[in-house]
Amino acid sequence: MELVKVHPELRRLVRHVPLMPLRRPWFRRLARAAQRRLSPATVAEGARFHDAVADGVAVRVYRPEAGGSGAGMLWIHGGGLVIGHPSQDDRFCSSTARDLGMVVVSVDYRLAPEEPFPAALEDCATVWEWFQRCAADFGVDPARIVVGGQSAGGGLAACLTHRLHDGGGVQPRAQLLMCPMLDDRTAAKTELDEVGHWVWNNGLNRIGWRSYLGGEPGVTAPPYAVAARREDLRGLPPAWIGVGDIDLFSAEDADYARRLRAAGVPCELDVVPGAPHGFTSWGYRTSVAEHFVQRSHAWLARAAAVENA
Repeated sequence: MELVKVHPELRRLVRHVPLMPLRRPWFRRLARAAQRRLSPATVAEGARFHDAVADGVAVRVYRPEAGGSGAGMLWIHGGGLVIGHPSQDDRFCSSTARDLGMVVVSVDYRLAPEEPFPAALEDCATVWEWFQRCAADFGVDPARIVVGGQSAGGGLAACLTHRLHDGGGVQPRAQLLMCPMLDDRTAAKTELDEVGHWVWNNGLNRIGWRSYLGGEPGVTAPPYAVAARREDLRGLPPAWIGVGDIDLFSAEDADYARRLRAAGVPCELDVVPGAPHGFTSWGYRTSVAEHFVQRSHAWLARAAAVENA
């Protein structure tokens, strides 16, 4: 993809984001180890965090120092379903905790291909149940917990809302989906390989889905494995979907937003011109990324009934 299509603020930065050889086991091991050693220096002032274990699943808990609003968020990191760690989202999760007075619990879920579906989703469901039980200890109303995630985490967040909807009980207040990885059928469209998307291309996408599903993407998938394959979206919580218009996931995200609205689910779609995948992580200092996060926070405050945010 031509660099001229990238937002001017992001052009210099995106050139330094390498494409990852995810098919190599040694690289996945190296990336995972490096992510676990990321410095907590990106945690926002006015928030604190601690690592804990939620019924056998590791989590990172972010809390505001100035008191809470009674709202919470279960957050799920990205990484193509094969790498990733809560530490990579320290900046976003801690600023959300500080600015909105929310308690944010980020899930360190099991990764494919060593642990394919349903391992990651099972871990997220386990932490949801734990958060519900422990909500009062955090000063959180269990009925005001949002589910959110970025990239692969956004796809897992969407699948988790499906599973919780079908299971009954307390439902997520809303779902915040940042450039979510929603549809394995995108990976099967080999014509997209030639586009050469920045940061996350269709070749990497195919590796992620193949690792998670244990087979070729675009063929069949079990229930709750692929969010976009669910036919009935009625009754799901309100959603915010944010994505760049040159992101590989732009079309599938827009289609999912359209289907949610058609099913009667309130959904706000925020499409950023010239933004490649995950730009809020590697381009966080740019105004385009800052404004995007601010809009997500504004929606999140309304959805979780956070006053004076």
